Amino acid sequence: MPLYYYKAKNLNGEEISGSIEAVNEKQLSQNLRTQGYFLILSETDSQDEEKGEKGETQEIKIAGKSKLNFLEDFFGVPLTEKLFFIRNLKVMVKTGVSLVRSFEILSLQTKSKKFKNILIEISTKINKGENLSSSMGHYPKVFPMLFQETIKVGEETGKLEEALKTLNKQMEKEHDLKSKITSAMVYPLMVVCMGFGIGIFMMVFAVPKIKASFVEMGIQLPITTKIILGAADLLTKYWFFAIFIFIGLGIGLFFFAKSGKGGKIKSSLWLKIPIISKLTRQTNSASTLRTLSSLLQSGVPIVKSLDIASGSLSNYHFRNALSDASRRVEKGEKLSIALKPYQDIFSPMVVQMIEVGEETGETPDILEKLAEFLEEEVGASTERLSSIMEPLLIMCVGGAVGFFAVSMMQPMFSIMEGVK
Repeated sequence: MPLYYYKAKNLNGEEISGSIEAVNEKQLSQNLRTQGYFLILSETDSQDEEKGEKGETQEIKIAGKSKLNFLEDFFGVPLTEKLFFIRNLKVMVKTGVSLVRSFEILSLQTKSKKFKNILIEISTKINKGENLSSSMGHYPKVFPMLFQETIKVGEETGKLEEALKTLNKQMEKEHDLKSKITSAMVYPLMVVCMGFGIGIFMMVFAVPKIKASFVEMGIQLPITTKIILGAADLLTKYWFFAIFIFIGLGIGLFFFAKSGKGGKIKSSLWLKIPIISKLTRQTNSASTLRTLSSLLQSGVPIVKSLDIASGSLSNYHFRNALSDASRRVEKGEKLSIALKPYQDIFSPMVVQMIEVGEETGETPDILEKLAEFLEEEVGASTERLSSIMEPLLIMCVGGAVGFFAVSMMQPMFSIMEGVK
């Protein structure tokens, strides 16, 4: 049997190192677990000989990858990449592969360069003795508090595999929820983009020729026609200025929406628009309940769970409701009572079911079942939204085409009436 040089830690953070003969790395990990230790790093004699003087060089090479450039840092890691990572990490932990080796393997499988570098850096940190949860804490934009706290509890209780399973389930549901909403928005966005493109084409190529005819005939133009001709002039004669305006408006709206005041306005609009408000409430409620359920099942205290769930939401009013509920629960109130003032965003059914969970002592299970119900409702709502959006878009496109046609034909009708 090969001789393994290992490094391991127990739940109290005490680290040991040494050498043990084992058939493979899995058996080594199992032997250490029986002693209350978790494998961090392992090497065999053959690995040592192959590395030789390369060990120091390899560490420098990995450290050199830690500097992420601006563009990579601006774009986040896709949810699918993180889901794939959690699934595979769960399997590797179950089979006894060390965390250092797991992260090295997973860094080779990811397509995202940013994520690859982060996984290599985490592998290096774990190799130096850091816990998995604290290593992930260096990258809060990639591994938010939900990740860190769930894994931290798993490490402290010796149930890391269960913690990863909970995270995997959480992310699968989050991915399904986002996929349903994205699918519902594909058709409307395609119609809007096509309509916008056709409109620009008409303004740039067709309207200038029609304008030349109007100028030759000396026709008195109505206000609607002047508006269209003015827009066409802006796009043809001052196209650079037009592009600057569009880009400036887009960037300005983006940063305004990200600001505190803009975020409040955007959140309020999503809760007031008739067609979208119900879907917004269902989506945020489902996400809240799913996150709370996962954290409570992992053993995270309820106050901490509410704080984490609050930070994971994008809607200001839901974040505010959970933050206030967290403060009130910390003072001794029940969660159902703390959420009652916010039944305008959390439906009465949600509050009542949480109250049932508190009375029966099965709050995590109740929250999970309620989250599944709301996720199904989101699916049904997105389908209804798609069916409603289709005729509305047809009406909007038809109205725009009608406005354009009437504006262009009205001067012609004036000439014909003058001839009579």
